[in-house]
Amino acid sequence: MTEETALADLRADDGDKPDAAVVRDALGVGVAVGLSGFAFGVTSAGSGLTLPQTCLLSLLVFTGASQFALVGALAGGGNPVTAAAGALFLGVRNAFYGLRLSQVLALPRAVRPFAAQWVIDETAAVALAQPTRRAARIGFAVTGLSLYVLWNLTTLLGALGAEAIGDTDAWGLDAAGPAVFLALLAPMLRTGTERTVAGLAVVLGLGLLPVLPAGVPVLVAALAAPAVLWARGRRGTGTGEHLDRHRSDGRGLLR
Repeated sequence: MTEETALADLRADDGDKPDAAVVRDALGVGVAVGLSGFAFGVTSAGSGLTLPQTCLLSLLVFTGASQFALVGALAGGGNPVTAAAGALFLGVRNAFYGLRLSQVLALPRAVRPFAAQWVIDETAAVALAQPTRRAARIGFAVTGLSLYVLWNLTTLLGALGAEAIGDTDAWGLDAAGPAVFLALLAPMLRTGTERTVAGLAVVLGLGLLPVLPAGVPVLVAALAAPAVLWARGRRGTGTGEHLDRHRSDGRGLLR
């Protein structure tokens, strides 16, 4: 099957969206999320990272959830290896976005390594919501550029501000990172399965926090997803077997 057939949903003519509308929507996402880089800068500096380290994280990693997870684990006294592992687990999802976006955007090979830096939740959401390939490319580029510039700028300002005000814990700014992360995550929990996974992850993470080294509870909480999917699969199998028994005994499903 050709790529054009696989991407038949990206029609060249039907459902066209004006470029200005795509740019407006993309800028809205880029600006809104980009400003939260200030919270990361404050949190990172308050966790003991230097200004260059904080800025390099945003420049090179550029995935907010992973960045917050890393500095949060380090701030809690976690081992750098486990902190990095937790951040890596969160960042793996971007690879799956990339698989889909590579088909939708169909960028030239020379551009793909540079575009990969911008494959994150927000750019994927904006690009995949567009009706045409042109609109998807515009949405991806505008969201990525505006978010990258603002995120790094506000990271710098946040880190400088944290150094100026001193103890961030005294101002309650240590809660900024988790608050932003939850604000980004909550709207994504649309189904019962997603909410169950999130709830179980919270229980595992908080429950193990007093007994495991910092950073390790995050890794254990990642097991919530396969555990919930396994349980649902078992329940589905059991239901299927139950229905088969009813069909085989000739009595039907309705009594």
